[in-house]
Amino acid sequence: MNLLSKKLGEELSALLFAVQMLTRVPIPALLVFNEERQKNAIGYYALTGAGVGLFAAAVWWGALLVFPASIAVLLSMLAGLLLTGAFHEDGLADTMDGLGGRDAAASLSIMRDSRIGAYGAVALISALGVKAAALLALPGELLPMSLLAAHSGSRFSTVCVVASSSYAGSEPDAKPTARGIDAAGVIKSVLTVAAVFALAAAAIPASALFAGIAGLLLGHGASRLLYERKLRGYTGDCLGATQQFSELGVYLGLLATL
Repeated sequence: MNLLSKKLGEELSALLFAVQMLTRVPIPALLVFNEERQKNAIGYYALTGAGVGLFAAAVWWGALLVFPASIAVLLSMLAGLLLTGAFHEDGLADTMDGLGGRDAAASLSIMRDSRIGAYGAVALISALGVKAAALLALPGELLPMSLLAAHSGSRFSTVCVVASSSYAGSEPDAKPTARGIDAAGVIKSVLTVAAVFALAAAAIPASALFAGIAGLLLGHGASRLLYERKLRGYTGDCLGATQQFSELGVYLGLLATL
């Protein structure tokens, strides 16, 4: 019983670390840091993403009771940005700026610069614009589950990068995602995203959901083609880019068959 309690406590701590890494939700200071616990947190990225999607959907639903659909969508997006601190969007902008470097070393140097450049600004504006347009185009009855699936699935997409690629940054010891993920973490991620998409299947037509999954895969692959060939791996910023590409891929895939 004590062993089971200890195991459950470790899993809860890993989940809280995942929430801490991917959102601005305050986590109790009593949570003790250690590298193994932080590494295990990666297995809960998809579940944390589901929480972000639920929050965005709740804000959309509440706003829709008072405002037009366009305002409800924008408020939902803003709520998601505030909840995550635009964490992934920042990664997208830094990655796009960095890919303008002449070689891998120059790209990594640019990505470490906190200032945003022209490529990053264009990528960020484009991503937010396409996201807003896609969410507005989705039928209202499908939007909550679409948000849930896209946010969870896109975080799972970043887990796949960590599991199948190598870290390209210059400070791997300081980055939790640089330490990789074990088989147990991958299994937890797969089970989480499978459960989320099974839940989404109750509200989204099968053809549209399969197209959304196809869009997720295309977004995942497209993002990796952009940075892996040049960097010969990934960085934390690249994971943000993968999340954004994958999330947009889900929305566009859903729309393609509706």
